[in-house]
This record gives sequence, C-alpha cells and structure tokens, in this order.
Amino acid sequence: MGAYLLKRILLMIPTLFGIMLISFTIIQFAPGGPVERVIAQLTGTDSAATSRIGGGGGDGMGAGGASQQAGGADASSSRYRGAQGLDPEFIKQLEKQFGFDKPAHERFFLMMKNYLTFDFGKSYFRDISVLQLIKEKLPVSVSLGVWMMLLTYLISIPLGIRKAVHDGEPFDTWTSGLLVVGYAIPGFLIAVLLLILFAGGSFVQWFPSRGLTSDNWVHFSLWGKIVDYFWHLTLPLIALALGAFTTMAFLTKNSFLDEIRKQYVMTARAKGLAEGQVLYGHVFRNAMLLIIAGFPGAFIGAFFSGALLIETIFSLDGLGLLSFESIINRDYPVVFATLFIFSLLGLVVNLISDFVYTLVDPRIDFESREV
Repeated sequence: MGAYLLKRILLMIPTLFGIMLISFTIIQFAPGGPVERVIAQLTGTDSAATSRIGGGGGDGMGAGGASQQAGGADASSSRYRGAQGLDPEFIKQLEKQFGFDKPAHERFFLMMKNYLTFDFGKSYFRDISVLQLIKEKLPVSVSLGVWMMLLTYLISIPLGIRKAVHDGEPFDTWTSGLLVVGYAIPGFLIAVLLLILFAGGSFVQWFPSRGLTSDNWVHFSLWGKIVDYFWHLTLPLIALALGAFTTMAFLTKNSFLDEIRKQYVMTARAKGLAEGQVLYGHVFRNAMLLIIAGFPGAFIGAFFSGALLIETIFSLDGLGLLSFESIINRDYPVVFATLFIFSLLGLVVNLISDFVYTLVDPRIDFESREV
C-alpha cells in the first residue's frame, strides 16, 4: 500500500497543475477582467449581477479611489472596452496593480509558486486576504455541506437497504414515489415553499428566514447556542437534502439487490445463518463499495452543488455565494484560490477513499493495480 500511496501523491502534482493551467488559460480568453471591471465602475456602465467593489486594498483598486486618478486624456487606442476618455497612464497603472503588466505565462508560474506556500494574496476588490475571506465564509458552507452529507448517508443507506429487502412490496413502491417526487422538485423551489409555510411567509413562523445564528447568539448558553444553530439550519438542510436522498437511496438499493442475488448469499442462507447476519455480515461489505466510491464527489460537492441558490434564499453568506460573486466581479485571486484549495482537497479525499476501500474489503489490493 505504501508504494501505491507514493504514486498517488506524486500523481497529484501534475493533476493539480493541469487543472490550474486549463482554468487559467480559459480565463485568459474570457471577455472582461478586473481592469474592465474598474473601468465599467468609473464610466457607470457596470451591469454585473453583483457589485461589492469598495475601496481598493491589497492588490487592487476600487472604483471610488481610481476615479480620482483618471485623467481626461483620450485613450481610444486602449484595448479595453469603455476606456475612451481615460488617461492611458492610468490604464497602465491599473494593469500594474492587477499584475497584467506581465505576460500570461509569467503570471501563471508566479501564481503557482505562491500557491506552493499557500500564499493566495489579497482580493482585488476587498481589503482582505483571500484565506481570511474564505475563513469568514467557511462556517456556512461547512454547516450546510457536512450536515447535508451526514443526513444523506444516515437516512438514505438504511432506507435503501430496507427497500432492497422489501423489493416490489408496498413499502418499496410508495417510498420510491416519494423519492422521485422529491427529486423532481428543484431545491430552490422547496426552499421558497418552506419559507412561505414555516418562516413567516404567509402561514406560521416556526423557523428563522435568514442567517446561520440569531443576532444575540453569543449571549446564549451552550445548549441554547446548539439549539439556535440547528434551528437556523433546519429549512436550508431540508431544501438541500431532499434531492440527494433519492440518488443515494436508489444507489444503495440497487447495490444490495445485486449482491443479494449472488451465489454466496444463497450459500450463507443454506448454512442456516440469520437474515441479519447474511445482510450485514456479508452483503453489506460488498454492496457498500459502490457507495464509498461516490463519497469523494459527495464530500466536495456538498460545499458547492446547489448551495448558491439556497444560500441566497436564506441569506447565508457562504462559499457558494463567494465563488459566484468572485467570478462576476472578476476577482481572480479568490477564484483561483478556491479552485486550488478544493481541487487539492478533492484529490486528498479521493486518496482517503481508497484506504476506506481496504477497510471495508481487505481483499482489495491496490499494490497490484496500475495508477
């Protein structure tokens, strides 16, 4: 296992490099950029979906501070749209502050060099480091992602096992109908419905409609803080998890059905083993391999998949909303830093899942596999 582990770790380096290179190259051909963003702010033509550009700090310059330095000279020869009437020297100064006075390849290798030491720099348009910005948004995404994943696994796996045991029976039929209906309704529609019904929309107000905690949360007792925390999370988690239950439950059911029909299960039953021993002592270990295979994707996806609209509806300021705003605002340090961190995290979790494979089924030998 040690040799396989070393190969996988070494393979992470070119994989991560390739992800960043492809993403960086695509960004170079995408229209717009931080310089154009500031110009649009100055000329009043900014029509982005979100605008949080404040005073310039760190590596960037906000439109308010930049407007004081914009001259009236003609810049019609500028390659930036909307730059007419701005001083060419001012445009060059913007390029220098954003790092665009260097060639693209030089900027990329400088970025990767800094990322090796986890130096992600500062946001272009916020006077705060990227790591600090991610740290501020992380509690919301961790709360939504981790609890949603745990709920999905803790509910879907037992449900899928029972559906497999009672395949074709009334329990299997009506639960399948409920799961399909829940899967067919988009999460954001469920979120809006929950707000209307239970958060003071038109009926009762049993749950809060915004935020992760109450305003006076710091004054609560420990038990009060825990209750308030989960009280705020109840509706967002329901909206996020309903669709995830369906996929996991059916995957678990089909995996168990495949194993139950195999010869070794009939042999175990013929030997007189109890159904529980057959199901959890033999079938469970083999059927769960497919579930474990999907764990890395579920773990990483829990932080982003479908979270943006849910965060917006329930006024939760997490990584999903941060990523969206960073892309819209062309805040490249935040965009590339989050991509790097979660790509690295995904590769590590994939490696961990291989270890879990061996714990579930010791017969698996990664040493004999080609990476």
